[in-house]
Amino acid sequence: MFAEVPPWLVMIVGGLVLPVLPRRVRPTAFLVVSLLALVVVCFLPEGTQWSVEFVNLNLILCKVDRLSRVFGIVFSIIAFAGGVYSFHVKETGHQVAALLYAGGSLGITFAGDLVTLLIFWELIAIVSAYLVWSRRTREAERAGMRYLLVHLFGGSVLLAGVLVHVTAIGAAEIAPMAGNETPGYWLILFGVVLNAAVPPLHAWLADAYPKATVTGAVFLSAFTTKSAVYVLARLFPGEEVLVFFGVMMALYGVVYAVLANDIREILAYHIISQVGYMVAGVGIGTEMALNGTTAHAFSHILYKALLFMGAGVVLETTGKSKLTELGGLAKAMPVTLMLYMVGAFSISGFPLFNGFISKSMVVAAAGESGYSTAYLLLLLASVGTFLHTGLKLPYFTWFAESRGLVPSRPPLNMHIGMSIVAILCIMFGITPRLLYDLLPFPTEYQPYT
Repeated sequence: MFAEVPPWLVMIVGGLVLPVLPRRVRPTAFLVVSLLALVVVCFLPEGTQWSVEFVNLNLILCKVDRLSRVFGIVFSIIAFAGGVYSFHVKETGHQVAALLYAGGSLGITFAGDLVTLLIFWELIAIVSAYLVWSRRTREAERAGMRYLLVHLFGGSVLLAGVLVHVTAIGAAEIAPMAGNETPGYWLILFGVVLNAAVPPLHAWLADAYPKATVTGAVFLSAFTTKSAVYVLARLFPGEEVLVFFGVMMALYGVVYAVLANDIREILAYHIISQVGYMVAGVGIGTEMALNGTTAHAFSHILYKALLFMGAGVVLETTGKSKLTELGGLAKAMPVTLMLYMVGAFSISGFPLFNGFISKSMVVAAAGESGYSTAYLLLLLASVGTFLHTGLKLPYFTWFAESRGLVPSRPPLNMHIGMSIVAILCIMFGITPRLLYDLLPFPTEYQPYT
């Protein structure tokens, strides 16, 4: 049964059907669709492949292996947790966009050819922009338009690269491109690293994510950049220039977070920093490095969503998001603070949290592969991450001098959504084998020895 249903189809059909359902059942339907997609991902037999012939090309609409499955699992998990967190949101457009966004990301993950990948690539660019627009402020409308234009440009470059590459080699199947370095190689790489927010192609992320809706930012933090990391791992493992860019990203995001005053802007810059570890892992290209990239993408999707959820609760209940306007909220928001700190410890790589078991693998791979400078700089970036996400942001938000804010009571579902993700962050941190057994290559790596 499950071998007959591509996971992305579940999400996309669910998103298209959602508007015709009664308003009161749509949030529940969102959760059911997300859970169903997760079940399909988990039970699809490895080696499953759906393909069709189109214009003399073999288009592979769904291809299942260990790498696609692990990304599919975490994308589905965060779609469900995000659905719980946003259960109180009744706007149909937002619900539809979120499901289509998740479905498009699953489509990228399970695409077996470049043409299919390109279709889903453009889909997530369009529907994710709506999650910025739907905040319905002038700032959000402008940021959403800039976001869309940047991603349509990146998609156009990717399209050009795919056309050149497919014409040159006569096949569209997704496979490592080393040895087939046609002019399309560099165009495809450019289009993908734009979505990964590699500087100087990163401004769209810090511009748009802080201006999205409270719940939309959670989905944005999970899908676009990690879909790009997945494609980099598929197409460009061992491309050494990515080691340089990855290390630069890890440091760049930390430095620019110093200058940020908005809590979601700080978190946005730390997306750039954390994706840097993944990009560096792809560039190193060893089995351990690619396992580390995959594990860190999995962990990052969870803890970054948790951090954006915490920031979203603050914004939802106080109407404020600037550090200079916040403070003294610890007594009024102890649950939010506690759950947020789980994410903060995770992103900082503290032992017993999921960020430690994944980040340490990437750093160890850099050391074992002879990238000693990258090894040291990645360690340095991790320290900077804790200073901002683990100290600066929580101090000025919850412990600094009170500004007299009286936060409203957040919807219970927001804390439930945060709790689901927080439990997963701790569970994988305590029992790393649960994640390691999902990775694309067998590993005996022991993070605690």
